[in-house]
Formats: sequence, C-alpha cells, structure tokens
Amino acid sequence: MKALLIKGGFVHDAVNPAPYIADILAVDGKITKIQQDIVPEEGTEVVDATGLNVYPGLVDAHSHIGLDGYGIGFEGQDYNELNDIITPHLRAIDAVNPRDESLLLAALGGVTTVSTGPGSSNVLGGAFTAIKLIGDRIDNMILKEKTAMKCAFGENPKRCYKDKNNYSRMSTAAKLREMLFQAKEYKEKLDNAGEDLSKKPAFNMKLEALLPVLNREMPLKAHAHRADDIFTAIRIAKEFDLKLTLEHCTEGHLIAGELAKEGYPVAVGPSLGHATKYELRNKTFKTPGILAKAGLSVSIITDSPVIPQQYLALCAGLAVKSGMEPFAALQAITINPAKHIGVEARVGSLSVGKDADIVIADGDIMDSLTNVVGTYIDGKLIKADKNVEM
Repeated sequence: MKALLIKGGFVHDAVNPAPYIADILAVDGKITKIQQDIVPEEGTEVVDATGLNVYPGLVDAHSHIGLDGYGIGFEGQDYNELNDIITPHLRAIDAVNPRDESLLLAALGGVTTVSTGPGSSNVLGGAFTAIKLIGDRIDNMILKEKTAMKCAFGENPKRCYKDKNNYSRMSTAAKLREMLFQAKEYKEKLDNAGEDLSKKPAFNMKLEALLPVLNREMPLKAHAHRADDIFTAIRIAKEFDLKLTLEHCTEGHLIAGELAKEGYPVAVGPSLGHATKYELRNKTFKTPGILAKAGLSVSIITDSPVIPQQYLALCAGLAVKSGMEPFAALQAITINPAKHIGVEARVGSLSVGKDADIVIADGDIMDSLTNVVGTYIDGKLIKADKNVEM
C-alpha cells in the first residue's frame, strides 16, 4: 500500500465554491479521505501544504499535445492527415508520443489530463483520446480511449482541400452528411444481418468507426468558430440524432441565447493570441464568461500547441479578468472539461473515490505570478528531471 497525505492546505475542490482547510489522504492512487486532522499511518508520505492552495489536476478538453512534436517540424507533425478529407478511422493513440517534452511541461504546470487528437484539416478527422500526461507507453496512459469523433467546419477544410474537392462550406456539410448516411445504412444492414455472415455488408473501416457516433456512445466533436458554422454543426447533429460538443465556439458570445436553448457543452479557445484568420476576428476572453452566465457547461481550452498546455490556468485567469466568475473559471479547467470528455467519474474534482490527481500552488492557480510547487498524478509526484514510471 502506498499512501500520500497532503495536510492543511486550502482545498479548492471544484465542487464547493468556497475553499476550505482540510487534509487529503490518497491510498494507491485514489483519494480516500478529505477532512481535517487526519492522523497518518506508518509509512505514509506526508506533505505539509499549510498556507498553500490545493486543486484538482487540471483538465483540457481539446488539444493536440503529443501529436505535434516540441521543437521539430514535419517529423513530429502527426495531427493532420492531408491525403484524405474523410478519415474517421484514424485514432489519436496511434500518434501520441509520450516522450514529447510538451507533456512533462504541461504536467509541471498543473495539467494532469487532456483530450488530444486530430486537427481540423479534414471534414472527419478521427477519434480523440483522454490520457494522463506522464508515462512511457501510451497504452498505460489512456483514461478513455475514444472520447469523441472529430469533425470540422469553416475555413480549415476549405483551405486544406480547396484545390482538391472541397471549396465551399456547402461541400463540407454535404461530405459529412454523406458519410453519416452511409454509416446509417451500413449499421442497418449489420443489424438486419444479425449473426448471418452471408448477409453482412462488406467490411468498411471508415463506416465502422462511425458506428459509436450513430449509437450515441461518443459525440461528434465539432470544430466551429463562426456562428453560422456552429449552427450547421447543431443542424446536422439534430438530423442524425447525435451527441455533440462544440469546440472553439469563438463567436459563441454573439449567439449565447440560442446556444443556451440548445444546451450543448462548449469548449472555448484558444482565446490568447493574434486572430490569424477571418473567422477568428471576434475572438475574446469574454466568451467563456458570457456562455457560463447563459447557463452552458463551459470548458476553457488551449488547443495546444496553439497555446502551450501549461498555460491552461492562465487562460482561465484571463477569462476572469474579462468578466467570468472565478469559480466558474476554475470549473472550466477542471470538472467541466472532465464531463465534456466523459471522464468525470475519475478526474476533475477533489472527491473521495477519484484519482489522486492533485496540484499544490503557492497562490491562486489562475494568477500568472503563482508557482505550481507540486503536481501529483495517481498520487505520484511529477519531477522535472525525468518522467515517472506509471
């Protein structure tokens, strides 16, 4: 048995709005107690957190970390497949490099779980995955192998394939619909065939990959910045009765009332940096606060490497500066993204029974002057000099 006791810190559990002083006991990587004055048993590692702030490990619902090599070019660019505009059969786990330096930097910055996956070059890009950020082998880092099916609207599929077969937004929407119709027909044939192999349709890897989407086992993860693209994503999801999450949602603040009526989870960002294309011209850190006040479940994202993953908390702080309630901003980098990617039973808050993913900081974690003094993943301290065997 391996026990960790963090004593006397100000606990920000992402469940209760007000922090409180308590001890946190973790045994074999799971939180077993959160209360005052826990007496350690012999052999327990005790960490004095008096005067420090204690948070859940931060969660990012949308990034490409590990698929875009740190400090290299083409050799490490594995997030966009540019040979085929329709690639639902691709899986992020086949491209994440656990040894990439960016993962360790993120963990040292307090981020412990991310959903990472394909970029937005393709109408259908493939399956995102949820992973813990430290390890030597991706298979041992997976929290949830498939969190969502990436699809993309707007400028990116147009730009990447304008000289091939996708010049307009109409074409993007039509290609997505066509694949969903084909997958629906494929599913019907499989269902009707039952166990009769002679009646089963010929195996199609792309259509197989879409079956969990049609079965509502995982959502479409819709890259959409502009308001009209957001509504196109919603329209298609409704047509096929699909689960949906709205990613980036850059103009979400302009249509907050309509989005509140729909109720889909939103992942907002990356909001830091120059508007590098036309559909980003309304980018602002006011967006997450406006959408949260409208009643939506809001996650703040880095879209790493667009914003380095370790600055997730800083992005939440900038949202607070732009009007977001501080507790809502904390939830937007903890429990909300955990729900967004379907891993809230294990991470996203400091609660008994959850993984011991814990961050200790010497100030408000959303303040740029704050230092993370300790990040624990599954109860193990992450060290700057090397990865930890998980």
